[in-house]
Amino acid sequence: LPPRRMDSVVQLLEALESTPQELPVPALGRALGACSTPVCRAVLGDPPPVPTSPPRNLSGAHWALLTQLLHHDPSAPHSGAVLAPDGTTLTLGPLLVGIEVGLKRASGWHHPTLEPGLDALLAVTITEALGTSFLLAGTAGTNLTTLGPDGCWDDIDAPQNYTLLAPTSPIPDAVANGAMDGVLLGARLAQGPSPPLAELLKGYYGTAEGTEQGRRVPSSYRRPRFGALVGAEKLAKEVAAVLEVLKVMPTTRRLMEGMEQEEVVGIARRAARDFLEVYVECPAIISRCTWGASPYRGTPTLLTLPLASVYIHHTFVPSTPCASFATCAHAMRSMQAFHQDARGWDDIGYSFVVGSDGYLYQGRGWHWVGAHTKGYNSRGYGLGYVGDFSSSLPQPDALSLVRDNFLPCAIKAGRLMPNYTIRGHRQLGTTHCPGTALFQEIQTWPGFQ
Repeated sequence: LPPRRMDSVVQLLEALESTPQELPVPALGRALGACSTPVCRAVLGDPPPVPTSPPRNLSGAHWALLTQLLHHDPSAPHSGAVLAPDGTTLTLGPLLVGIEVGLKRASGWHHPTLEPGLDALLAVTITEALGTSFLLAGTAGTNLTTLGPDGCWDDIDAPQNYTLLAPTSPIPDAVANGAMDGVLLGARLAQGPSPPLAELLKGYYGTAEGTEQGRRVPSSYRRPRFGALVGAEKLAKEVAAVLEVLKVMPTTRRLMEGMEQEEVVGIARRAARDFLEVYVECPAIISRCTWGASPYRGTPTLLTLPLASVYIHHTFVPSTPCASFATCAHAMRSMQAFHQDARGWDDIGYSFVVGSDGYLYQGRGWHWVGAHTKGYNSRGYGLGYVGDFSSSLPQPDALSLVRDNFLPCAIKAGRLMPNYTIRGHRQLGTTHCPGTALFQEIQTWPGFQ
């Protein structure tokens, strides 16, 4: 099969759109299983029959790939995952149904109200999944996983198999990313006019020639843009509306039998709060397996959490900030090789590295002692900004990513003390790191000492 990358999907869509087809792409997606859950089918209707033969202009290999990516498997909601050029993974199902709702709205479609306040776009992408996930966790009487996890691809250049890093939930990271993208692109298409679907995805994910290397792509902004479009109050209201629909559906009403309105509202509020905290307020962290880390040499030493400090660095080399997954992942591999081979360290020294592409990159991570601030490695996390910031600053959103997202989330997760201190590397060793401009900037941050 072709690799499960977004550029393969775009090529597939270009082939479909090059000649008239019996089914438009979103309807074809539903025929193959993109909309098989109860509320999604109630909103968009029963799917059309699966074509008996591959659509015109589609090779057998691409038809097999599309069938694989859109087949619904309730036990493995991540199974339709694809790797995007920004380094994140998403599932196509919620993306395509969100796009279909947007296109229908642009043509004047208004769905009969299933429940007061039910937003069809949110229902088919995220709120049914959220309501179902938190409902199952609450009624089972156990600590079932409600959100996450992320996963690893077998080969970043030609990915085929995606393996989760922990027990799954109805909303692993790939589903969350696909749902947020479905909401954002569906809302955009609802305003009309709509470009060809392949062109829309090219622009959003940056699969056009030359975009991967040179600039940050729109999909990198999915978290803040989703948060701006769908706040906590609206998301909780929509999850509650979906739960009211599930109350009367034959396949789900037993789960909610005897459930009072107050309990429904409580589940909806928890679901909205937790989803926004994990996928909007906290930054995405690109895992080691995704950026192509070499194995740790030796046995890691575990940190004792929570830590009391954060130490800010700049990499100096590379001196140019990385603005795309391709360049940031290359920088990570280069730094790891230098730290392991030239300096003789067990691994890349930093705990986390900050790109200018909208993401953090996992170095030694939350639990392993790093090699970033001699004499203090076991006391705090070392965060390195990719670039030389002696006379200039990182982009404002790269600064905000650490100051406003990473640090508060580290506290909530119990990995950083609430009264943490921030220091620049130069305060603890003979060095110009993290550069004069960046050092002056962090002196304005809460916790600087």
